[in-house]
Amino acid sequence: MGSALVKAWIAQGIRPIVIEPNPGDQLLELARANGIALFKHVDGIAGSAVSACVVALKPQVLRTEAIRLRPLAQTGALMISIAAGTGIASLRKAWGRASIVRAMPNTPGAIGKGITALYAPRTTRPELRALAQSLMAGLGETIWVGKESWIDTVTAISGSGSAYVFLFGEALANAAREQGLPRAIAERLARATISGAGALLDADRRQPASLRADVTSPGGTTEAALRVLMQNEALERLLRKAVAAARRRAEELLEQG
Repeated sequence: MGSALVKAWIAQGIRPIVIEPNPGDQLLELARANGIALFKHVDGIAGSAVSACVVALKPQVLRTEAIRLRPLAQTGALMISIAAGTGIASLRKAWGRASIVRAMPNTPGAIGKGITALYAPRTTRPELRALAQSLMAGLGETIWVGKESWIDTVTAISGSGSAYVFLFGEALANAAREQGLPRAIAERLARATISGAGALLDADRRQPASLRADVTSPGGTTEAALRVLMQNEALERLLRKAVAAARRRAEELLEQG
């Protein structure tokens, strides 16, 4: 996600300072090609004027590394964390009275098709909210939520949701192969079906149920398949359990922090 953010900022004409102890080849090439200042430690930017710091660390890493960013937070820089299960109260232990925004993007942001939910305390100044939103907008849509606890639900829906869709694509391709199609054709059909349906869902503002009804002819093949998927609300109940499990894990991470 860090590399996706850097790419988005470059496209917006922003040249960020990047701190990465172990930069991969992609990040090194981005830095070389675009004149990006790349440091291995936060000490390397001592004295630099920084208006905002986007912290793209996994929660388990942030738990130990957040304190290293305290000198930066104390300069007055807006601190934006994209870690799941790491609350503002926990971050304040490391960053003190800094202005903090939590953001939850998702992986389609890598191609500018993501959505990022943001939360900030009510005391956060409007210009800082606008700055946070502009920094995340390069990944796709942005949406503000009114309660910090909602970020855990966002994590379970859009943050983790791409994996649910990829799993469905994998299962659909496997089902096609079971019915006799070669792997290449099965995977191409599954990919195109999911990406096309997603594009239609984005373009047509009607409810998903209405779009589903358009495909479902009475007594037809789609109806036969949906009868299996919808029997006893099987698919919906499974998704509810999955989302609840993801949210519980986010809450567990918050307690561990």
